[in-house]
Amino acid sequence: MNIFDDFVENHTFEELQIGQSARLLRTLTPQDIQAFAAVSGDTNPAHLNAEYANDTLFHGVIGHGMWSGALISALLGTQFPGTGTIYLDQALHFSRPVRIGDTLTVSATVTAKNHRQQIVELACEAVNQNGEQVVSGVARVLAPPHKVRIPRSSVPQIQVFDPEARFNDLLAMVRTLPAVRCAVVHPCDEGSLRGALDAAHYGLLVPVLIGPEARIRALAETFDLDLSGMEIVNTPHSHAAAEHAADMAAAGQVQSLMKGSLHTNELIHAVLARKELRTGRQMSHVFRFDVPLYSKPLLITDAALNIRPTLEAKADIVQNAIDFARVLGVDLPRVALLSAVENVSSNMPSTLDAAALCKMADRGQIRGGLLDGPLAFDNAISAEAALIKKIESPVAGQADILAVPDLESGNMLAKQLEYLAGATSSGIVLGARVPIALTSRADGPRARASSALLAQLVAHRACAQ
Repeated sequence: MNIFDDFVENHTFEELQIGQSARLLRTLTPQDIQAFAAVSGDTNPAHLNAEYANDTLFHGVIGHGMWSGALISALLGTQFPGTGTIYLDQALHFSRPVRIGDTLTVSATVTAKNHRQQIVELACEAVNQNGEQVVSGVARVLAPPHKVRIPRSSVPQIQVFDPEARFNDLLAMVRTLPAVRCAVVHPCDEGSLRGALDAAHYGLLVPVLIGPEARIRALAETFDLDLSGMEIVNTPHSHAAAEHAADMAAAGQVQSLMKGSLHTNELIHAVLARKELRTGRQMSHVFRFDVPLYSKPLLITDAALNIRPTLEAKADIVQNAIDFARVLGVDLPRVALLSAVENVSSNMPSTLDAAALCKMADRGQIRGGLLDGPLAFDNAISAEAALIKKIESPVAGQADILAVPDLESGNMLAKQLEYLAGATSSGIVLGARVPIALTSRADGPRARASSALLAQLVAHRACAQ
């Protein structure tokens, strides 16, 4: 292939000569392996699970064999002969594995031409950086009959997002922490019961199941869930379960609470009714999101508890989120105070609140974080958007926390991230004496286990203070 600026040019059948060749270079990365697995559906653990792969013949993760074969296809289809080439046959022999970090030189050499059928035979080979052959074979193609010179096509960008890997990163944060005793309130559907048992399996909590015992046991039997050794506190209904869980927390019998299949206001009302569980700070909810197109975890608050918080309540909400981010290992959390615009306007109360919160932080009324606002969503998470709008801010484009104006906007934002952006979420209520793992009734067991993990982290921090 000849390249002139941003154009590519193929090699026609008549131009190809016996012995003529071309090559390309490519280095195997973990992202290549994940992308190939996602596209092909080949999720063999030899390629994706380091622990399993270490015990195999190859003693470590290796690339898919057909990844190397795909490089030969790329060479033939895009460079040599190039545009207009049609594959007929491809024989491949795999002589050694390709490991992460290996750089392959892939070559194709013309060995025969059939003038009547316009068929070209090419010897194909890939060698690694040590000169060792990893793949060899023979390809038969219909070579392009006509000369083509066209603009170079842009390469599609693949964003690889591995929820399992993100969850494992979370688990690593609590690997040395003992499980906390947790009251699981009214776990009377499959998601909440399975989530609690999964959390126990991961060593995040020691569950105390509070609810109608017969109903819980019947549910476990239906879905083949093992309740062996589980403590169950029998209560007649969800209201009673919430009351009993709050009593246990107030008495110090549990270190965290976990919402089951009951309404959020039932559980929160029971907690608020116990003065022993109050801290003097507004209770608020924080979502933790892993977003495929964002470089780090993103916290959103408050999208589940406070409907139209006052300025004073927003100060507590922001402080709760900052303290939580620090528990997660962010030394100086960057807080974007969201609105629809970046300028303060008396016509938009959320911009006034954002400006006031920034001044409160300047005066030490909010501590431990770096605040800026009002900021619109785009320039809060995109440095490019902030640059275009000429916004100079230490928060814009790199926010750790998005503080929303009210529950409605926050709830819509959270659901959009989950259902349109493919984000994975977990959630926790802060501001009481004990953390509360709080998720939607639509959430699956993984989200519930992740929320239990967050509660475990906060509970241990509380004990350490």
